[in-house]
Amino acid sequence: MRLAFCLDGQGGAGTSYETPVGVEVRQDGEQLECVAYGSEDLERVAAQVARVLSVDHDGNGFLQVGERDPVIARLQEAAMGLRPPLFYSPYEAAVWSIISARRPRAQGARLRIRMGLVEGTTFLLGGERVPALPPPERLLALDAFPSVPPDRIERLRDVAQAAIDGRLDIAHLTALTPEAAMQELQQLKGIGPFYSALVVIRACGLTDVLPTMEEMALALVGTLYELPGPATAQQLTELAEKWKPYRTWAVVLIRAASWRILPPEALPQRERRERAKRTR
Repeated sequence: MRLAFCLDGQGGAGTSYETPVGVEVRQDGEQLECVAYGSEDLERVAAQVARVLSVDHDGNGFLQVGERDPVIARLQEAAMGLRPPLFYSPYEAAVWSIISARRPRAQGARLRIRMGLVEGTTFLLGGERVPALPPPERLLALDAFPSVPPDRIERLRDVAQAAIDGRLDIAHLTALTPEAAMQELQQLKGIGPFYSALVVIRACGLTDVLPTMEEMALALVGTLYELPGPATAQQLTELAEKWKPYRTWAVVLIRAASWRILPPEALPQRERRERAKRTR
């Protein structure tokens, strides 16, 4: 794997995301070997890579969820060893929330790459050029960027200032309850309930926060558990009691692996469209 990102801090304003790094990751048996460029703080680099790949938790606990829930067991068998891949950091997730809003996912991904190539640092990893997101100080100085409207530039600068102030540090956000962290994130311009949940659930490395606003997940749960329609938030909460303390992982597994065990006609229409695009 080839990873390029801004390195986490260790808590406190001014310590996070100022150092771009590139990492080559290879698997050797049950070990992951990392070669890092851009920083000599290998302990910080390894900790961030472990969180991003969700290998900082013992996967045996998640297998026990399948012993309690036959649906999860089927999905685990279909996608053996799957762990949630996370955003590189809350900073990266917040930037993604701004640039991807009301855009197709692929278009947002291309914009993120262009922003890294133009404003960030590019690393040669395994023979490929991989750009890291611009550090907050660079993003704060951004006046304009192609395909990014002025109001979103302002929102990106707000995210950059929050990162500089330490409000997007992993240590800060995980010291709060997930609900309190989401509420605080919603003070940022352009970050509402959906995206604040995205930052907390898909960037902080938490295993047991239940996302109840993902329409696709609710639709898939309704199909997998043979409900009359998409699951309601209450139905999801009740079903997810068996998934503790890995409710986040269970929902990611449902999103990622349902297509492997359901016939195409049983998938929600949006999921069928997304799968068709990815296989072209």
